[in-house]
Amino acid sequence: MSRFAVEHIGDATLYLGDCREILPTLERVDAVVTDPPYGIAEKWQGGSRHGWGKASTEAGLRNSWDNEAPSGDTLAQILSCSDQQIIWGGNYFPLPPSRCWLVWNKPERGFTLAEAELAWTNRDNVVRVFDAPRSEPDRKHPTQKPVALMSWCVEKTSGVVLDPFMGSGTTGVACVKLGRKFIGIEIEPKYFAIACKRIEEAWKQPRLFDEPKPKAEQLDLMEGLS
Repeated sequence: MSRFAVEHIGDATLYLGDCREILPTLERVDAVVTDPPYGIAEKWQGGSRHGWGKASTEAGLRNSWDNEAPSGDTLAQILSCSDQQIIWGGNYFPLPPSRCWLVWNKPERGFTLAEAELAWTNRDNVVRVFDAPRSEPDRKHPTQKPVALMSWCVEKTSGVVLDPFMGSGTTGVACVKLGRKFIGIEIEPKYFAIACKRIEEAWKQPRLFDEPKPKAEQLDLMEGLS
């Protein structure tokens, strides 16, 4: 009997449980695109300005899981289960040197949180920058990243995408919109339920890469003359 709750939504397979227990049970995937806890809860202080009202009310739940970054063993699991990796918050983790960092540049200035965030990758490429506001109007998770940002990341990979720290499912939503197979793992039941709902809603919408339409056949004009 499985110890994990599993949901299948279209091409997405979602696990409710601890990624440290679930990862060893999965087959190797093509790519990992994830946004783990950074382990900076003690640095995360609320306030009354710059949109901190909602953030302050979420501080207790956020700090309960963002108090500890992934261990070296967990990072090793993630690196060994795929050929392509994009890991947000990589500047906080003991990862190998990389020449292709991804930068999320937030146009807002002077607020308490970082004005940019960094993703470590194992890509042999140059640094790339994505401009996007620090939150979306319908944000469901304290550290939820914009769908457009995660779509930008997914597009830099190929094949099946795994997110072992799924949160509210933004990476999964991006994969659905791009027609990519997705595997997500989330330990917090509240956010797992939100992720399932968001991914299901995305699956019901027209996707960027639906079944291709048949190509029109081009008549060889020389055939009629032979």
